[in-house]
Amino acid sequence: MEERTYRTMGGTGALNIAVGVISVVVGVASGVLLIIGGARLLAGRNKILF
Repeated sequence: MEERTYRTMGGTGALNIAVGVISVVVGVASGVLLIIGGARLLAGRNKILF
């Protein structure tokens, strides 16, 4: 029983680390895309004629 618990905890820990790394990468990538998009909007607002 203890060995099964030990293996389950190891697998869960590895999965948590993998999901954490993926979350950080996705978070950083989406943040960079939002900054680039915002900068383009601010730069392009001078070209709008009303």
